[in-house]
Amino acid sequence: MKTFFKWLAIAVIASLLSACGYNDFQAKDEAVKAAWGEVVNQYQGRADLVPKIAQIVKAYAVHEESTFEAVTKARSAATSFQITPEVLNDPAAFEKFQQVQGQLSSALSRLMAVSENYPQLKADGLYRDAQSQLEGIENRIKVARNRYIVAVQDYNVLTRSFPTNLTAMAMSYKVKPSFTVDNEKAISTSPDVDFGGKK
Repeated sequence: MKTFFKWLAIAVIASLLSACGYNDFQAKDEAVKAAWGEVVNQYQGRADLVPKIAQIVKAYAVHEESTFEAVTKARSAATSFQITPEVLNDPAAFEKFQQVQGQLSSALSRLMAVSENYPQLKADGLYRDAQSQLEGIENRIKVARNRYIVAVQDYNVLTRSFPTNLTAMAMSYKVKPSFTVDNEKAISTSPDVDFGGKK
């Protein structure tokens, strides 16, 4: 008899948790974390490629010291930013993440633009290979970022909708920050890597 009531109690609790959206919150939160992990991975891949590109460009463009310094500084800021789970729940930290990535995008664009002044650099096979790799990474960043935006939107709709908003309040689930319109425009502007008519 005790076993029956035990299982009945578990069934009732499970039913209540399901009805209040608790399980949905867990699933959507995991989806956000997974999408965020991919965003971070792709940005890290880009950061890892930057020294290779800089080294190739520097071999031809020795007089572009200010450009190299800007790239080094921006990469350092991007890679030293601590990526913790709290970033997903802290709008200020999330905005800072966007800023450092945007600064690296801008510095990288300037570095790639240097090749316009150096025809031999544009013709270098290593440079063109790095250029192609960067183009691929930038495309993957866009895809990963878009998936994250969708995952956050799903989570935030659940957080704000009735009756699951009651669960959100009771469990202190807050809406999660996403890429803002202004920063999204800056971040989604890929470095110009299409030189010499390459497509």
